[in-house]
Amino acid sequence: MKDNRPDEDMARNIISDEINNVQVNPSVIKQNGCAACHILFTLVDRLQLNEADASDLLTEVLSTDPNLNDNFIEMVENIHMKQRMMGVPFSIKTRQAKNRFIESNFKNFLFELSSDLVTYGTDVVIRKLLIASIALTIAQNIGIDYHAATEELYYYLRKNDQQTNDEIVKFLDNIYKKAKKT
Repeated sequence: MKDNRPDEDMARNIISDEINNVQVNPSVIKQNGCAACHILFTLVDRLQLNEADASDLLTEVLSTDPNLNDNFIEMVENIHMKQRMMGVPFSIKTRQAKNRFIESNFKNFLFELSSDLVTYGTDVVIRKLLIASIALTIAQNIGIDYHAATEELYYYLRKNDQQTNDEIVKFLDNIYKKAKKT
């Protein structure tokens, strides 16, 4: 981030105030929007930052203020899981149980990717990561769950098989070319 960035204290106050606003009135998050994005774009608007700088600032503030980070996570969970009835079994677990669950999924995912790497090679692993990333972006951008976004993406990929395959191959070629340069 640039040296002329807004003071972290100002960002901390905005984040804290907005978390409180959302907790008092969850309807400030429009049309089933994302609670985390609401905070991010509040920083963008109020501090006149671009999205990347605001994201960096949000990460810095949350990583240096454990209490604010906990409040942020609680707000996101409350909006996305409890109020919208998504992931209720997860949302009612203790923080330690949530962390164990996430750690288990994290390790399982890395194990699956490692297995795919050995069995199928680098291209398949990169394609899998690419598809997952695209599906996640779609889910975030249109406000649907990851599974639905993945299904929509696979439908699109099947309908445009040659075009999308060509684009993925071109992307992979660019990755390999850049990797050889470093």
